[in-house]
Amino acid sequence: MTAPIRFTGRLLLAAAAIAVGAGGAGYGLARLVAPPPHPEPAAAPQVRKVLYWYDPMAPDSHFDRPGKSPFMDMPLTARYADEAGAGGDSGVRIDASRAQSLGARLATVELADFATGLDLTGVVDFNQRQVAVVQARSAGFVQKAYGRAPGDVIASGAPIADVLIPAWVGAQTEYLAVRRLGDPAMEGAARQRLRLLGMSEALIADVARDGRPHSVVTITAPLGGVVQTLDARPGMSLAMGQTLAQITGLGTVWLNLAIPESQADQARVGRPVVARFAAYPGETFAGRVSAILPTVQADSRTLTVRVELANRGDRLRPGLFATAHLAGENRPALLAPSEAVIRTGRRSLVMLAGESGRYQAVEVRTGREDGGRTEILDGLNAGDRIVASGQFLIDSEASLTGVQVRPLPDAAAATTPAAAVSK
Repeated sequence: MTAPIRFTGRLLLAAAAIAVGAGGAGYGLARLVAPPPHPEPAAAPQVRKVLYWYDPMAPDSHFDRPGKSPFMDMPLTARYADEAGAGGDSGVRIDASRAQSLGARLATVELADFATGLDLTGVVDFNQRQVAVVQARSAGFVQKAYGRAPGDVIASGAPIADVLIPAWVGAQTEYLAVRRLGDPAMEGAARQRLRLLGMSEALIADVARDGRPHSVVTITAPLGGVVQTLDARPGMSLAMGQTLAQITGLGTVWLNLAIPESQADQARVGRPVVARFAAYPGETFAGRVSAILPTVQADSRTLTVRVELANRGDRLRPGLFATAHLAGENRPALLAPSEAVIRTGRRSLVMLAGESGRYQAVEVRTGREDGGRTEILDGLNAGDRIVASGQFLIDSEASLTGVQVRPLPDAAAATTPAAAVSK
């Protein structure tokens, strides 16, 4: 029984070996007979779409086909659809190191309270509300003049001239006679007559105290200031009501500021003003608008704003030139540094800083300026980052690459290729 079993096992092993060999031979034959696999088709080269050709020295001029520039002896450059700036929205890309070499400095557009003030110029003038006219109360003669002259600065009570008034002698003598009678009613009537003749209370009191007439009267300045006119000379005769002198006070002066008619709505009576004078560096003089004159200067198209200033120590003299800041009302506004605004003459631009070093020229509508800040009425939003320094060089780079300016929303239909500051 053992021998047949061993023989049967050997037959099974031989059959398995023959089966494995036949399988391997079949696989090799199939590899030889089967056709080689087809290679994967290569991707077709992507063709970049050309929008136009342009001359880098004149990027605003676009051409339909390549060639030589009609402006320069150089071939035209292709502008592709996938390039930055080709669509007019992505701007020009400048890496950080190059932006630093251009001196680019960024600032943030912010919403804050804005005092719409004005910086104006003006000239000091006399306060014409402080004018005194010295006249002769009665006919007489000038006996003595005190050496005054037009332009002199005198104090209040300073003598101007001694005047002899004969008509007062008789009235004073009558008053003294009535006074001796001791009748208060009659004395009061005589005293009133002296007042009506033009005598001052001080002169009447001197007559009553001395008991004799005072025919010579010293005329004094009723207020301190500048002698504008003087007509009192020794020996001259005077008629009743004749003007001897005119004096303008210096306690306060007027500062007449010139404001353009386009900004006249900012002037309000009572608004504070801070003035500075070259004669007094480092000092400020505060005042308020007292009047706005109704007429416009035809040659300069300006209105005159009158500011009343206290004249400390009589140092503010008519004719002094001043620069003044007229304060305005505080109101919220979108503010940007004034140095960031590029004014081309036709419009105002700023360079908007985007992501990955991209910069876009943006048209803005500006309002008023004050303290190095400009009000942005349209074109930007709060939080936008803009170029405050070096924007001219970045704008020139945008111009050379043909980047278009983003127009104002209401002018989007009339977008013009922008780039250069010269435009």
